[in-house]
Amino acid sequence: MRRFITILALASGLAALAGSASAQTQYPLTLSNCGRDVTFQSVPQKVVSIGQGMTEILLSLGLADRIVGTAVWVGPVLPAYAEVVRSIKRLADNNPSFESVVGEEPDLVAAEFEWHIGPQGSVGSREQFADLGIETYVSPADCVAKRNTNGGDGVRKELFTMDLIYREIAELAEIFDVKSRGDSLIAELRAREAAAVSSVAGLAGKDTPVVFWFSSKDVEGDAFIAGKNSAPAYILRTLGAANVVTSEEEWPLVGWETIAEANPAVIVIATMDRRRYAADDPAVKVAFLEQDPVTRELDAVRKKHFVMMDAQSMNPTIRTIDGIEILARGIASFGLSR
Repeated sequence: MRRFITILALASGLAALAGSASAQTQYPLTLSNCGRDVTFQSVPQKVVSIGQGMTEILLSLGLADRIVGTAVWVGPVLPAYAEVVRSIKRLADNNPSFESVVGEEPDLVAAEFEWHIGPQGSVGSREQFADLGIETYVSPADCVAKRNTNGGDGVRKELFTMDLIYREIAELAEIFDVKSRGDSLIAELRAREAAAVSSVAGLAGKDTPVVFWFSSKDVEGDAFIAGKNSAPAYILRTLGAANVVTSEEEWPLVGWETIAEANPAVIVIATMDRRRYAADDPAVKVAFLEQDPVTRELDAVRKKHFVMMDAQSMNPTIRTIDGIEILARGIASFGLSR
């Protein structure tokens, strides 16, 4: 009996070792990324991350020591990383220059959006970086079933789902040989998503029209409203609510007269530190809604059914889960339950 236990323990140990070995990345590693094969001969030692969402995934994977520069921020970092991010060089709050990125001598540039690193990237093309021996990686959430336009947010042909973010986490974890961390992060996010869905089982469903307002170039002009296949649309589908916009554009410009016809019951307002556009400030958004002769008559405005949501939760990021939780609480607080 004792011998059987010893053999069993040995077998278990070997299985654990095999599992550990299988979890290690085998280099060279080649992945298909946004229409381009990317190959890594070894673990990247220096990465520049362009896009707050990309940076926060790298931080969540415990890779702060590999990040030599970041750029494109719209608000504060996730609270858990407020201290560590202070030691990471910020190349720019918005678009960094190609020279500033290359100046950090990275062996990887990881971008959240193709409009920064892509065919007509505002920072540079993938070919430009490749010519210098620098590999690039772009979030799958910004290219799968999506057509990006120069200077725009692009057109999404299929509904965004968190599976694209889970894929990004898994691929980055494989690139940096931290697969177990990636698995743990994905499991945590899936559990939170399931809990959020469960928490709204009794909330109003498709009869609750909702609009997501990100910003506007001119406060009184057309607004950037979440399209039907965007990350906010996924939040709405998850909660059973309805999007008032049917455009496949990621963030189409929509007139308030059009929005008034749908008469949303809830308006989700993006909050951010960025002040690129006139309506980036959430206080400016609320003031307009309450004073404009068209918008002040909306049910959501008259009843003050405003949900404040961090702008990053409206983008395809790990914070989309936060968005599900925030909107669920908001809908419940307005008494829109069945």
